[in-house]
Amino acid sequence: MYQLLLHHFPLQYRHGLTTRLLTTTPHPLSKARPPPPPPPTVPEDTLTEAFLRGSGPGGQKINKTSSAVQLKHLPTGIVVKSQATRSQSQNRKIARTMLAQKLEFLEKGPESRVALKGERARKKKASSGKKTRRKYRALEEKVREGDEATGGKEDRLVDVETDGMLGGK
Repeated sequence: MYQLLLHHFPLQYRHGLTTRLLTTTPHPLSKARPPPPPPPTVPEDTLTEAFLRGSGPGGQKINKTSSAVQLKHLPTGIVVKSQATRSQSQNRKIARTMLAQKLEFLEKGPESRVALKGERARKKKASSGKKTRRKYRALEEKVREGDEATGGKEDRLVDVETDGMLGGK
């Protein structure tokens, strides 16, 4: 991930409004990630395309129109269906992207774009979990130190029955 430095420029006055211009550059100590490989493409002559009626939520518009797209890659037999939107053209693009990603994963394995993206997401989630555990461990240590400093005699809530104290029955 890039860390960005913000360069502040003097305020410029234009039509009585004050604006501040900011530019960003990569931090000099940040690690530069290599650019991702170009997105894969699938030749049209290796595909069969079918337009199907959708199902599920979306009501009459989805159920009556053939907006769902099903693509089959003839050499491998992989079938992909997309019904993400109500637009047939958008579903065609989405289905082609999904099919290209699956084919790339079959071809390149862990070096594919999808695998690399998933690995980055997994690392980010693990890092977030570590940070949370570290935070709660530090908080627990502070509480322990506080207990040791006061000898465990901090102000704590205690259940006390007050029936007899206030003249109750």
